[in-house]
Amino acid sequence: MAEYHFPLLTALIFFPLGACVVLFFLREPARVRVFTLAASLIELGLAIPLLGFDLGTSAFQFVEHHAWVPAWGLSYYLGVDGISILMIALTVALLPLCVLCSWRYIENRVKEFHFCLLFMTSACIGVFCALDFVLFYVFWEAMLVPMYLLIAVWGGPERRYASIKFFLYTLAGSTLLLVALIAFRIAGGTFSIPELMEKGFSVQLQTWAFLAMALAFAIKVPMFPLHTWLPAAHVEAPTAGSVLLASVLLKMGTYGFLRFCLPLTPVAAQHFAPMMIAFSLASIIYGGAVALGQTDMKKIIAYSSVGHMGFVTLGIFLFNLHGAQGALFQMLNHGITTGALFMMVGAIYERSHSRQVVDNLGLSSYLPAYIGFFGLFALSSFGFPGTNNFVGELLVLIGAFRSNPWIGAAAIPGAMLAAAYLLRLLQKLAWGEPSKARGWKDLNGREWSYLLPAAVFVLYIGLAPRIVFRIIDPSVEHLLAGFRTETALAMPACPKARAAGMVQGKTTDDPVKLSSIVRSPQGGM
Repeated sequence: MAEYHFPLLTALIFFPLGACVVLFFLREPARVRVFTLAASLIELGLAIPLLGFDLGTSAFQFVEHHAWVPAWGLSYYLGVDGISILMIALTVALLPLCVLCSWRYIENRVKEFHFCLLFMTSACIGVFCALDFVLFYVFWEAMLVPMYLLIAVWGGPERRYASIKFFLYTLAGSTLLLVALIAFRIAGGTFSIPELMEKGFSVQLQTWAFLAMALAFAIKVPMFPLHTWLPAAHVEAPTAGSVLLASVLLKMGTYGFLRFCLPLTPVAAQHFAPMMIAFSLASIIYGGAVALGQTDMKKIIAYSSVGHMGFVTLGIFLFNLHGAQGALFQMLNHGITTGALFMMVGAIYERSHSRQVVDNLGLSSYLPAYIGFFGLFALSSFGFPGTNNFVGELLVLIGAFRSNPWIGAAAIPGAMLAAAYLLRLLQKLAWGEPSKARGWKDLNGREWSYLLPAAVFVLYIGLAPRIVFRIIDPSVEHLLAGFRTETALAMPACPKARAAGMVQGKTTDDPVKLSSIVRSPQGGM
């Protein structure tokens, strides 16, 4: 592991908490907004050293390791690799955009609102940095409180129902995750995630631990049929809450699958892969079909998230290079594109005070810049070539067809449904007949400042994705190599191991060759 002298990750986690303390001494809403924006930009500046991330290794970097509670084996253990660094960068980059898109939207309890934004940013970064299982769980639980408050205090008319449903669903999943955490501590003798990854666990423990963790992570994604909390939470949450929920919180579920389920329970993951693939395909089709019938713009985007995250979980459980690459790409791309779409819904809500499509028709005549941005993000969301989501979806589909052509064919209708509901929405917003004349002004400087960066990343990643490949590939290849080694060792005979490898999409042109797998106990390859 690569040690780093300056506690960079600690600074990224705790600087927003320090800014929360300063907020208590500010009274005027204008000063609270300006200070929070300044703090968010400083946080972004603190993340600049992450650009020094070594692209040639899969080892954890910027590591900080200190004894926390030695008697219990707890450590303050932080580090990042190619799987987590993009999620940290996304979280840090979104914070100033969330402050800007809430500038006029939030008028009551302004100080408390920005306190929740900063606190949740700290917790989210902690989740992606933690290499101690208990520390991970502390951050995982900590982010529930500010998200609950964002929905319950600053949400819409049904905010109490939505916030309680969100809290209960995610708390139930967290309880199962705690059970798995304790089981790994008893069996492995440590809370250190890297050390647990090096240990082998019994098939029985793997089975029950996988089921517990998979249910917790599936709720967070959320996968069909555990998705019902998501549309209510998105619709009722304020704009910044919807952005953070879609762009960051949902990724914690898929991050959990990659960080814990595949390395710690590889045999169980392989055994339950058909089930997870089936639920992923159901999420893709169901999310697209239900989004097609919605009239509320937020609900359309909320149900689209169910479908898009289905592509992520599908890519993970294909167990091949293209699937895993596509999953990580989609985790990043969905955060950029869907977050931007929610910000656009917030921008039009400030003008029309309605999220219904019928109340926002014919905007191209009044808000041409707005429609230009909306068109770009809509095209990106359904994977138009040249945009960021195209890269991720294409990789997942390639991985699916290489694993099993029927899986790839089953995922295609989801992509078609996404094009259908987003193009229809774009057509109505741009060229529909408005019921009355509009006196709205087009995008102002503040709105340009938070939409333009998102648009740049949509095009940059779509046209030049090489930098993302360079960041994620060493960690993805290492993850898949370890997974294949563990599953091969668990196979009773070499021919079955080879057959399983081929089902998982491991063909001769994968970077990790079959010959790299260690010999099985019963015979050599």
